[in-house]
Amino acid sequence: MFFYRVPQPDEAMLISGGRVKGNAPFRVVTGRGAFVMPFFRKVRFLSLRMAEAGVTETCVTKQAITLRVRAVIAFKVGNDTESIVNAGQRFLSDQKQMGELTGRIFSGHLRSIVGSMTVEEIITERQKLAEQVLDGSAVEMARIGLTIDSLQIQSIDDMDLGYISALSAPHNAAVHREAKIAQARADQAAAEVAQESARRQAEYARQTSIVQAQYKAEVDRAQAEAAQAGPLTQATASQQVINAQTELAQREAKLREQQLVAEVVKPAEAEAERVRILAKAEAESTEIQAAAASSYDRVALDRLIIEQLPQIVKEAASGLRGANVNVLSGADGLGEMAAGLVGQGLSILDSVKNGLTGQHSPKQADLPAVGSVGTDD
Repeated sequence: MFFYRVPQPDEAMLISGGRVKGNAPFRVVTGRGAFVMPFFRKVRFLSLRMAEAGVTETCVTKQAITLRVRAVIAFKVGNDTESIVNAGQRFLSDQKQMGELTGRIFSGHLRSIVGSMTVEEIITERQKLAEQVLDGSAVEMARIGLTIDSLQIQSIDDMDLGYISALSAPHNAAVHREAKIAQARADQAAAEVAQESARRQAEYARQTSIVQAQYKAEVDRAQAEAAQAGPLTQATASQQVINAQTELAQREAKLREQQLVAEVVKPAEAEAERVRILAKAEAESTEIQAAAASSYDRVALDRLIIEQLPQIVKEAASGLRGANVNVLSGADGLGEMAAGLVGQGLSILDSVKNGLTGQHSPKQADLPAVGSVGTDD
């Protein structure tokens, strides 16, 4: 808004013209804004940024030796309200005066501290000098609202009196002496390294020559052995070729033999076996056919005789019809006579069969007895 004012993060806003708590002549606002009534209030801003002040001061030491000391002071306005009020009352109209006043304050304290120390202490204990200057100026700086961030002693010289050079001469001489000793040691070490390197190179060359000589001897020996072994090697190779060719010929003959067995012998044996089996089968077939034909003829003849047997018996009975037959044994005798007739018929049948088959006909004595038959005179 138009009447609302806000200070920068590194600024303090000082508002005067209104009621203020305490003895401060203005109200301090930091990190926030505030309403400011125009014409009745006045606003000013005090920087809280860090500033720097340089100091170059001629001082006299405890030994009455004049020194020129250069230092840099880093300072700023304190963050608390009291420091801001103190600094605002002193520097608000001209804030550049803070650096000038700080330099003068430190110059006085620096002369005082240097006057209580020797040149050797100042040179060797710069940090101690800085701390004593800070401690001596802390109260005075706080009174004007300033705080010291750091104090650095940049340089110390005796304004060409040669005192500091004289102090450093023994050290410089010792340093130069040590440097020369170190250089001599380095040179000696370098010479030893060079000698060792040369020795190693000579040893390497000697070993190399030995190895080369051994290698050449081995090569010569191998070449000589190769030259001597040339004819023997060639003969051995020729013999190996002959052996290989012989083995190859044997393998080819064996393969040819196997091929002949497979292509000629085996098929011939198979064909002979086939012919033998066919001949045997044909002979067995002929024999079976002959046996079948003979059996058929006998069966046909037997059937013919059996068919004619009733007629034969009938004719025999007709021949006995007019004969005077005496049956001596009654009914049994009659049965025996009939059985005899039948038996004679069967005997005739057997005779016919035997005649057909070429067998000897049975004798009449082998025929069964018909019984006692008598005829009337």
